[in-house]
Amino acid sequence: MTDTDERLRRWRLVLGGGAADGTRHELAGRDAAMDRTLGALYGSDSGGGAAASRQAGLGGSAPQVARWLGDIRTYFPTSVVQVMQRDAIDRLGLAALLLEPEMLEAVEADVHLVGTLLSLNKAMPETTKITARAVVRKVVEDLEKRLAGRTRATVTGALDRSARVTRPRHRDIDWDRTIRANLKHYLALPGKEGEEGAGTIVPERLIGYGRAARAVKKDVVLCIDQSGSMAASVVYASVFGAVLASMRSIDTKLVVFDTAVVDLTDQLDDPVDVLFGTQLGGGTDINRALAYCQSLITRPSETVVVLISDLYEGGIRDEMLKRVAAMKAAGTQFVALLALSDEGAPSYDREHAAALAALGAPAFACTPDLFPEVMAAAIEKRPLPIPDMTRHQ
Repeated sequence: MTDTDERLRRWRLVLGGGAADGTRHELAGRDAAMDRTLGALYGSDSGGGAAASRQAGLGGSAPQVARWLGDIRTYFPTSVVQVMQRDAIDRLGLAALLLEPEMLEAVEADVHLVGTLLSLNKAMPETTKITARAVVRKVVEDLEKRLAGRTRATVTGALDRSARVTRPRHRDIDWDRTIRANLKHYLALPGKEGEEGAGTIVPERLIGYGRAARAVKKDVVLCIDQSGSMAASVVYASVFGAVLASMRSIDTKLVVFDTAVVDLTDQLDDPVDVLFGTQLGGGTDINRALAYCQSLITRPSETVVVLISDLYEGGIRDEMLKRVAAMKAAGTQFVALLALSDEGAPSYDREHAAALAALGAPAFACTPDLFPEVMAAAIEKRPLPIPDMTRHQ
């Protein structure tokens, strides 16, 4: 096939055929089958001739949808399949069909599908819930494989650094760091006649590690907005919550909220249980959620509160800001994430974000890969690695 033929082929697949596309290129075999799968989802609602064949749609039949899902997995890579699945749910109203087990078994699972399933959780028949949990567990396990190791390593390093003390017992001295910190205090000593003199370091400051290596060093409270727009953030936050809860040196609490507040800390050993304990959708009362989180704080200077929300507050705005100010004044590290996802800068309440920034709590979107660094910075009480959100706006 010449380069010209290949270009015509690609344009034919993009434009969908018919006299108006101007390509005069006929598809056959695999290309024709691929065109049918695209037409079922993206076909025009009007027109005639060849274009009309792209109006087949997916109808309301679960078996037909399941076959279509199998077809797109045959013809397209996983990343494209996931985009087409999301488009099918949005464009063709297929959410209800996700309540059928045979369709769930056919889908390519990803974070967005998990969010859709969670939003349908209360409507699912029991037979479907078994399949849905299997789909969610697969996504969660894949995320844990991707994120858990680096999160534990990064956070553990931050905990060790934040636990260093300046008056350690002899056996707790970090000699390497102590020597490097006191090189300027090197003292040259004269030697005996005819011999070269020796030298020593007179340490002005000793650096060591805290003795309570197995004790809880930090308290972390994850406060997660479970309104519908935060679906991907809820999934990632639940996984991170389970990872942090698995670390002995961190006492992790996980709270989800809409207009009500639910503490899911006792389910953190299984993020799938956490996710099915959420109820995506509804309003938002950040003030009420922060009031509950504030009640959980017993060691303010050793606590990190992470609010994950788009900040569209339906509660009492001034009270919300007062609570953040009070927590920070008590020594609590407060982190506001507008989203915890791969989607870039989300829609959010800019006025509330600016108000938090004025309190010294900048609000920003965070990718899952950046989250361990954000937690490490908060634990060590150093400036947060805030990404440049203007690139995504």
